[in-house]
Amino acid sequence: MGAMNYRHAFHAGNFADVVKHLALISILSHLKKKEAGFAVVDTHAGRGVYDLGSEEARRGGEAEAGIGRIAGIADGPETLQTYLRLAEGPRYPGSPLIAARLIRPQDRLVAIEKHPDDAKTLAATLSPFRRARTVEGDGYARLPALLPPPERRGLVLIDPPYEAPGEFGQAARAVAAALERFATGIVMIWFPIKSAPAAAAFAGEVLAAGPRKALRLDVEVAAQAETKQGGARTGRLAAAGLLVVNPPYGFAADMRQALDIVAPRLDGTARLDWLAGAE
Repeated sequence: MGAMNYRHAFHAGNFADVVKHLALISILSHLKKKEAGFAVVDTHAGRGVYDLGSEEARRGGEAEAGIGRIAGIADGPETLQTYLRLAEGPRYPGSPLIAARLIRPQDRLVAIEKHPDDAKTLAATLSPFRRARTVEGDGYARLPALLPPPERRGLVLIDPPYEAPGEFGQAARAVAAALERFATGIVMIWFPIKSAPAAAAFAGEVLAAGPRKALRLDVEVAAQAETKQGGARTGRLAAAGLLVVNPPYGFAADMRQALDIVAPRLDGTARLDWLAGAE
């Protein structure tokens, strides 16, 4: 897979965000079933909040084809209802803001962002949350020192923009390094799918780290052409995946229930496959 740019601001609220954030909420709700505290480390946190009315967000109309299609659903599982409640309004929450809103006083969030301007915005966004900390820096480089967390429970979210050549390999190595230090931790990694064989190879690299359990969740939507200035048309991202290592018990069933409602409204399909272990 070559260099791509999936920087959060351009794609906030799109179909991939919907699924990623449903998965994040589901995992956090499972972690909260135990009283003991946990840590969340978000390695590529972005700004934390996005104005869906901005030029960046409106340029491709991705939010309209994502969160815009499912807003207002009145039924469905608690995970879906929590997501819709958090995503109300023109300012769409990124993963760190969702986590900050959901963690308890005994839990912690460390949100890492490399781009200085985005890190500054992120720090302001998270400033009201006492248990959330913003770190400006390279998420891959900062992650090892944060693991294992003192709580010995938690989630590592790896959601890079895939701007640099070779970032799929770097992301897979980050998962391996995380598991080496925090074997029982939950690791969720997002990836765009432009090539099915390349996505399978990426999943294989993650599996090479030897996780006891690993679940792959793919979502594909009807391909839509994006019109750019000058009339040129290019294919918009139409498929994305999540790899969840050490998913909590019940996570797969929870996601199936939510996606049975959400995927058709996104004009898409969802597939969950156990790559290692099963429930």
